[in-house]
Amino acid sequence: MNILQTEDTICAIATAQGGAIGTIRVSGPEAITITDRIFKPVSGKPLTERAPYTLTFGHILTPEGEIIDEVLVSLFRAPHSYTGQDSTEISCHGSSYILQQVMQLLIRQGCRAAGPGEYTQRAFLNGKMDLSQAEAVADLIASTSAATHRMAMNQMRGGFSRELATLRDKLLHLTSLMELELDFSDHEELEFADRSELENIAHQIEHVIHHLVDTFSVGNALKNGVPVAIVGETNAGKSTLLNALLNEERAIVSDIHGTTRDVIEDTMNLGGITFRFIDTAGIRETTDTIESLGIERSFQKLDQADIVLWVIDATCAEEQYRQLADKILPRCEGKNLIIVLNKVDLLSPTDSLNKVTEDTKSTDEQIARLKTTLPDLPEDTCVLSLSAKQKEGLSSLQKQLVTFAALPDLSQNDVVVSNIRHYEALSRALEAIHRVQDGLAMQLSGDLVSQDLRECLFHLAEIVGGEITNDEVLGNIFKHFCIGK
Repeated sequence: MNILQTEDTICAIATAQGGAIGTIRVSGPEAITITDRIFKPVSGKPLTERAPYTLTFGHILTPEGEIIDEVLVSLFRAPHSYTGQDSTEISCHGSSYILQQVMQLLIRQGCRAAGPGEYTQRAFLNGKMDLSQAEAVADLIASTSAATHRMAMNQMRGGFSRELATLRDKLLHLTSLMELELDFSDHEELEFADRSELENIAHQIEHVIHHLVDTFSVGNALKNGVPVAIVGETNAGKSTLLNALLNEERAIVSDIHGTTRDVIEDTMNLGGITFRFIDTAGIRETTDTIESLGIERSFQKLDQADIVLWVIDATCAEEQYRQLADKILPRCEGKNLIIVLNKVDLLSPTDSLNKVTEDTKSTDEQIARLKTTLPDLPEDTCVLSLSAKQKEGLSSLQKQLVTFAALPDLSQNDVVVSNIRHYEALSRALEAIHRVQDGLAMQLSGDLVSQDLRECLFHLAEIVGGEITNDEVLGNIFKHFCIGK
């Protein structure tokens, strides 16, 4: 399908299967006429003669006059609809048979089955929303928490677009001053703006773009979950801990070393924050090619994580710590590290670690005593003891995860970047404005500085779609949408 093909009329089932009510959306130049051909109102005028924003009760009929269902039809006329085109929405009973029968009748009358995201695509192409707002529709549908809902809703309502429009106005002002300077460069007596003013405007623009780029770490964590890598030696209890945290048998647990050979990921919500737990292959020396690949991926996931859970068997804590410290600790710089001393239920009553877990002293004192058993431990490392198998001590770990995530509470007015495409465009815009600042500081000629200004404007326009006409780019964005939206 040509991404710019908007002159035909499309239809799609817009509701999930299994509900009591099903909705079919129709959009395009012939949407009302085609719907009228298969719909008979119980009373009154046909749809083509009715006013927009009305509901009409009636029946869907086959060409032979057989009633398929009693339905309600909503009517919208261009340009005042979601897509900007004439549109109808047929609400019928949720039977898959009924829905398919209505779809077949529409297609026989001239409709085409819509592709993924084609309704929102048409809304964008018809100027009902910019590209960043269109992408926010998919994020809103996929939102799983209050924070992701607020983030998507703000973007869909144009909060991000307004921020970019303000930036664009400042860039255009700066560009106009630079180009006026070029146009009248032979009139030395005319001065439109001194360099200090230009540098001040460039600094304001750089500050805003830099702030937006910095919000991506929070936005990405809110949207996709805070990445938490579970690492450690084989048989330390990593998979058991994952299963205990998720409260389901997500990973295979066995006494055989090297059971987990690839990464296993799953998410859960703690304290309103989504965490993405990544169970990795046990780290050890091995000649097994497949296991070695799994261990290599373990280190890759460790590097990508914001929080690292280093699971150590409490019955041989010092030995396991010494074995992997030089491999794990250097990779944890700048990350939140939690050392989880697992299997405390296997410790003997006389073991010092077991005494700590049964001690009535404060948690801080307990952790301090635990740390003394592990040599050269970084001071800011959090150490917790638990039994993943018995599901004891998990609440302390969950609280620590929420503390380390430290994600801010968002309001619907907060502008946060969560889309990787937006982040990449903003990063390129930031590089361009840095070159502008350097050019102004080095007193470069205005034509060189103007080129970087135009590049900055181009990258910001990429986000809202002002410069995008490439079918492949648009197709890549909308192909991930669900059918009917």
